[in-house]
This record gives sequence, C-alpha cells and structure tokens, in this order.
Amino acid sequence: MSKLVQGYEVVIGFETHAQLSTNSKIFSRAPTAFGAEANTQACAVDMALPGTLPVMNIGAVERAIEFGLAINAHIAERSIFARKNYFYPDLPKGYQISQFEIPVVQGGEVSFFLEEGKETVRKTVRLERAHLEEDAGKSLHEDFIGQSGIDLNRAGTPLLEIVTQPDMSSSEEAVAFAKELHKIVTWIGICDGNMQEGSFRCDANVSVRKPGQPLGTRREIKNLNSFKFMQQAIDYEVRWQIEEIEDGRAIQQATVLFDPDTGETRAMRTKEDAADYRYFPDPDLPPLVIGRDWVDRVKREMAELPRVMAERFVKDYALPEYDATQLTQSKAVAAYFEATAKACGQAKLASNWIMGEVSRRLNASEMVIEQAPVSAAQLAALIGRISDNTISNNAARQVFEGLWNKEGEVDAIIEAKGLKQMNDTGELEKIIDEVLAANPKNVEEFKAGNTKALNGLVGPIMKASKGKANPGQVNALLMKKLG
Repeated sequence: MSKLVQGYEVVIGFETHAQLSTNSKIFSRAPTAFGAEANTQACAVDMALPGTLPVMNIGAVERAIEFGLAINAHIAERSIFARKNYFYPDLPKGYQISQFEIPVVQGGEVSFFLEEGKETVRKTVRLERAHLEEDAGKSLHEDFIGQSGIDLNRAGTPLLEIVTQPDMSSSEEAVAFAKELHKIVTWIGICDGNMQEGSFRCDANVSVRKPGQPLGTRREIKNLNSFKFMQQAIDYEVRWQIEEIEDGRAIQQATVLFDPDTGETRAMRTKEDAADYRYFPDPDLPPLVIGRDWVDRVKREMAELPRVMAERFVKDYALPEYDATQLTQSKAVAAYFEATAKACGQAKLASNWIMGEVSRRLNASEMVIEQAPVSAAQLAALIGRISDNTISNNAARQVFEGLWNKEGEVDAIIEAKGLKQMNDTGELEKIIDEVLAANPKNVEEFKAGNTKALNGLVGPIMKASKGKANPGQVNALLMKKLG
C-alpha cells in the first residue's frame, strides 16, 4: 500500500540515460572520451554536414542486449530507429535519432530491498522499455563576445534510455531503485556510472493524487546527478504540488530543474508529448535485427549477474536473501565476502562483519572496499579466533580496530592487548563463587523467580575477569551453581 503524504498518494516513474561504454559514438567513429577540448571530438557525421550518413555501432547494440538480459526483459528481434524532431542549437541535425514504437529492450524489472520502519521489504519496479539513442551537444552560456557557445563533443554519444512504469511511491523508494539500476549497469560494464560527468542521468516524473483518483499531472525533474539531490528534489516537488492543489491551482505538465543551492525545483519549459516530436522512422537506418544466436553469444560471454550471484550465495553459503543482496552491491564487496567466507568457513559471521563493522568503518573513512586496510584473510583470521573462543565479541572489535590501524596481525594484537578469553573453568568458578558471596540479594531474587537479577551477577563477574571471561561459559556455570 502506498504511503500517504498529507492525504495524497505519490506516483513516481523514472527515465534514466546511461551512457554506453563504447570507445566511439553510436553512428560515427568519433571518440567519446570525457573532458576533451570543445568540438575536438565531433566529426562530419556528428556535425550533420551535408551528405553524411549514420552507421550503427555494434558495440552499443551488444550493451543494450546485455542490459536486457540483466533485467529479464524481452529483446526485440527487430527494432526501429526514428527521428525525434526538435530544434535546439546543440542539435545540429534538427532531430535526434532515437527509438519510439519498437525499442530494442521491452519490459523487464528491477528488484531491491527498502527499509520501511523496522522492516526490510523487497520492492520490484517494472520497466517499460530501454531504447538506444544519440546524445545532443551542449550549449555553453559563458560570454563568448556576447554570445553562447556550442560544444558538439557529446553529440552522437551512445545512450540507453531506461524507462520505468510509475511504480514508486516515495523519494526513498526512488533513490533505492536508482542505486540498484546504477549497480546493474556498472556491474555488467555497459556504463561507468559517473553521475558528475553525466554518464548516468536520472529524470524523475512526479505526480500526486487522492487515493482512488486517476493519475495526476506529472512534472519531470531533469538531470538529477546525485542520489542526495534526487531525494531532495522529489521531496520538494511533492510538497509543492500538494500545496498548489490545496490552494486550488491546477498542476501544469512541465519540465523542471532542481537547484541544490535553494533546495527547490523551478519550471524550465512546458513538457512536450510524443506527438510534439513528430516521430517517424529514420530512412537512413535499416531496422535493427537481432538474431537468437547473437543474444545467446552475448549471454555466454557475460559475467555472473548480481541477482544470480545473490541466489548462489543463498544456496552455497546459507545466507538470508537480504544478506546476499547487500553483499552483491558491487563485485569488489562480493569478492571480499567470498574470500573471507572460504578462509574462515563461517559465512554468516563473515556477512555480519562485512555488513556491520567493515561497512561502518569504510563509510566513516569515505573509502571503498578495495581501500580497506583489513584484508579478507585478516578478517577471516579474526572470525576464526571468535569461533574457537580465543576472544569474545567485545575483544574482537578491539582486534579489528588494531587491524584497521595496521598494528599487526590478529594473534599478535590479541597477545599485545591481553585480550585472550579466560577458558580456565577452575579460575572462572573461583571468580563466580566470590561474586555470588558478595551479592546474596541478587542470588535470592533470582531463586525467587526474578530472572533479571542474573544481570546483576554477570556484570561483576565480567569486571572481575577484566572482560576475559567467556560469556557463554559464565552463564552456564552461573545457572549450574544457582540450580
């Protein structure tokens, strides 16, 4: 059920442009490297000089096939390129080559986990399509002797536009979806995912409605280039639309931009419909035909997909589905987990440590797993010392701290800090007897049925043992002595 905001349902759909990781453009041989001097990577085809014709880049097609396979979509055996007509200074042909009626990737879905209150729930967003198209150039509004400038380096850059159904109902859900989609395209290597450079650009279509009413009028927030801004922009847009409706004003379909300095969205232009673009099949490009043998070859050559790897982690390591999904957020994290689990033989403990202490320290240090000062082998050795009762969980955190600060290996840190757990039953029984004698009131209360009184005995025992007593052994001996 959708979460209501001031009595309104929020409806969100996404259009994401993923720049494909080819070395050359979608219809020419011009390079796609980022940051080159203006107009040095635009050839005659990109500049739409008379007599030039587009030639399809096979690498772009293969990346679209990979994406379709990754999301369990239908890959069209025959798709059509169309001309999308609009007139901007940075669009030299006066139209963009895209796909309209018959896209190359049709359907599919993206699933992810979302925290809702105290629960972790699985969400699925249906995809409508993913189609190939070329990017436009860029208008530069610095002062070029009283004029704007045009940089056509991006013109013709290959894009995969990924369009969802309006299945999301909150900014949190939208961000979780965008992160999962980002993970997929970077995992399979079809896009570098660099949001600052514009390689992964998200547009959010946002509308609100009263429950049971038809869909409201949507406004499209363009070019959201960070997950933080994405959430801020959607939250502001939702509040703005509700206020407009409550004040008796109608929402006008529009394209809006988010200003991170003010935290507000502002209208850029009236939103066009498909009819405004006057789509028609491009006469210079034949239909794109993708045979089953081509799809099968691409599938054979693809790396293990994150959802497939997660399923394997559940099966091979007996992990919960949530753990398996979290550990396959990146190839590097998945590899770190596998190396740790295989070395220590304690997959669930390895998962807990990686999702807990390792992730916490990485986030605090603004590091990625590849930069972690604690190797998988060291973490496995630490888990081994917990499993064989050499150290307690509390002591293990101190050892991890030492590993992170490069103070030595696991056993050396345990020895240097005196963290070895007390497992001598005779010594431990002596401490327990002394604590029981010093706390007769707690003993009486426990025997009278107050189980919480046990906590008043465990604390002093752990203190007397300087934290080295095995908590499990302490509890077992206490219960035995207290009958």
